[in-house]
Amino acid sequence: MLNISSLPWLALGGLFQLFGFGRWTVPAAAWLAPLFLLRFVRLEPTLVGILLAWLALFISLSIASRGVIPVPGAAYLGVTAAMAASTTLPFLADALLAPRLEGFTSTLIFPLAWVVMEYLSARTNPFGTWGSLASTQSGNLPLMQLASVTGLWGINFLIAWFSSTFNWAWEHNFQWQAVQGGVLLYAIVWSLVMLGGGLRLVLAPSKTPTVRVAAIGWPEDILSMGDVMGVLQPNPSGEEITRTRASFQRLHDWFLESTRGEARAGAKIVLWPEGNLMVFAADEAAFLERARGLAWEHGIYLLMGMGTLHPNQQRFLENKAVLIDPAGEVAFSYTKSKPVPGWEAMASIRGDGRLRTSESPYGRLAAAICYDMDFPELLRQAGKAGADLLLVPASDWEAIKELHHEIAVFRAVENGVSMVRVTRWGLSGVVDALGRPLAHMDHFAADPRVMVAQVPIAGLRTIYAVIGDAFAWACLAGLVTLAGVAII
Repeated sequence: MLNISSLPWLALGGLFQLFGFGRWTVPAAAWLAPLFLLRFVRLEPTLVGILLAWLALFISLSIASRGVIPVPGAAYLGVTAAMAASTTLPFLADALLAPRLEGFTSTLIFPLAWVVMEYLSARTNPFGTWGSLASTQSGNLPLMQLASVTGLWGINFLIAWFSSTFNWAWEHNFQWQAVQGGVLLYAIVWSLVMLGGGLRLVLAPSKTPTVRVAAIGWPEDILSMGDVMGVLQPNPSGEEITRTRASFQRLHDWFLESTRGEARAGAKIVLWPEGNLMVFAADEAAFLERARGLAWEHGIYLLMGMGTLHPNQQRFLENKAVLIDPAGEVAFSYTKSKPVPGWEAMASIRGDGRLRTSESPYGRLAAAICYDMDFPELLRQAGKAGADLLLVPASDWEAIKELHHEIAVFRAVENGVSMVRVTRWGLSGVVDALGRPLAHMDHFAADPRVMVAQVPIAGLRTIYAVIGDAFAWACLAGLVTLAGVAII
């Protein structure tokens, strides 16, 4: 039976979840939402508590994710309902197992279950780490350094453990004699994480070589998506193809001339956003000749976000990042491995899942494309390969511009690479291998849309790049062990 006096904790948990992830992410809210929801579930019969916690999460996520998750109509509610359901699983595990364990050990069930839930979700669903509790902490640089050891999973554990530790102390009426051991243990672990992160920041080399990088944004007045969609329909007319080819030509000229200007200003690496260079497959070779000549003429590396179109094919879009070196040669061509679920996934020729790297005077260069950055196991290839500079063409929309950039920053920290991310219809940014921001450009505010930065080119080797998701697997082993103890 519902305990009316516990409803304020449900309301507070739902309220903080509005700001826990989505359009209005507030880092502190991500710590407080699970705390109050856990308090509510523990005061209620298990079934009632879980169902109402799911309802609160469903309502909050549906409001906060409007415009963030690009799914229409009833399908959108289905996605948020599934997200709410997966998020309630750690609460269910806590309700079933924690009361069977003695003392402070019981506080471990909730964080272990949270890490396992997020990790398995990230590896099995098409949305990757989207919605991760840890990704809300972008900007907390000392805490973010934990990702270089454990990935997101250690940060998730620390936040969730705070909720269960606080509730454990709450259930003991905050009597210091009864809770001091557990509270001090959590405080020591939290302090060591923050101290270690702070030391990593202050002890990092300060005099590292840099390279001038220019990121060129999307011009709004040359090509509309309406110009493109006509030739993507079955059997486009010759007139449509001719008209669109002329629009593509103007776009090519603009990007090449903008690149020439940045090269003359001293840029050694220039990159373009995702799919910005639209070209028919039949015209790709001719365009590449122009781009190769420009790179050779000015002695630059040119990373092009290209959208090569194959009309009349079921999968008509090749979404590529093509790197041309100063000798005018194609250093690598990488096809996006993780197209966004929905239209892009259905239309795209999928890549082989292997990131490309290239040696250069500015360190080892690597590239990934937009949504690839939501998948840590894919981006870990850059860390394992010893990449120094990660170049990321991307394309977003206004509702997710900060959120998606912040998610990408964690991949730089995990793998110890400086990152230059240039985004059409979003937030472009440069961070170093510690996640420290060096430059940014908002597509909706910048004019001209060019971002220039001196980017450090000495990568940092990280533990995470070596051991990968070992911490998440350790959490799975810990949860299974404690579940066995609780059942016995």
